[in-house]
Amino acid sequence: MGASALSHLVIAQMARIEHLEFLVAKLKRAQFGPKSEKLAVNEAQLTLCLSGCVIEAQPIAQTDPPEANKEKPAPAARKNRALPAHLRREVRTHLPEHSTCPCCGGELRRLGEDASEMLEYMPASFFVIRHVRPKMSCRKCSCVVQAPAPDRVIDRGLPGPGLLAHVVTAKFCDHQPLYRQSQIFAREGVELDRSILARWVGEAAALLAPVAEVLRRYVLATEKLHGDDTPLPVLAPGTGKTRTGRFWTYVRDNRPAGDKAAPAVWFAYSPNRKGEHP
Repeated sequence: MGASALSHLVIAQMARIEHLEFLVAKLKRAQFGPKSEKLAVNEAQLTLCLSGCVIEAQPIAQTDPPEANKEKPAPAARKNRALPAHLRREVRTHLPEHSTCPCCGGELRRLGEDASEMLEYMPASFFVIRHVRPKMSCRKCSCVVQAPAPDRVIDRGLPGPGLLAHVVTAKFCDHQPLYRQSQIFAREGVELDRSILARWVGEAAALLAPVAEVLRRYVLATEKLHGDDTPLPVLAPGTGKTRTGRFWTYVRDNRPAGDKAAPAVWFAYSPNRKGEHP
């Protein structure tokens, strides 16, 4: 091999080494480096074919594929798409357009039917219950009688029990803030300000306080009690900020130990994590 050919071979090998080192550095930086330190990729440079740089592909040993299993896998069982039986059914019968045979004009008789079901949803809607109490007067003594006013969930309040339960459930079970509920109600043409909804929630909490107290006594009256606390942000009025409160969970569940008592959970809130609260 002459000096000229040897010189060209050395130059080609050096170019190949530089190209491979560039690829390795780029891949390491992309895999392990922070985003701010990743190399800017020059796609043209990655695909650049350097003169004299030929990378030979190593042959891959191929093995004979394993003998295919002649048994076909069992098809997956189809899920039962039957709609729940407790849902209200509204039957709509679609009669043919013709009352007589379109071919000969003969009388049609029922041969059978095809039935299919479609799941539909009716959005929650408001309605007004108007309580009317007629006043009755005696013709002889002018005595006036009238039925007593029906009880309300909130004294002299507007919401019925269904609406109040919906607001409380949406807030605490579905995590729907009161201002969003107010916006949803506004789309139905019912203006209920957030402050009104907040007052209703407070009234509902007062109504449910006896139930919560009974639940607390039941949960704590056990030999083994599971408890934990979770931090949660709480609005700090007047500061425009939040502070960290604590949501305590107490669980009574001794079924693994053979206890037949029903499991139950009781929640409590505290503004901090001081030892006086648990």
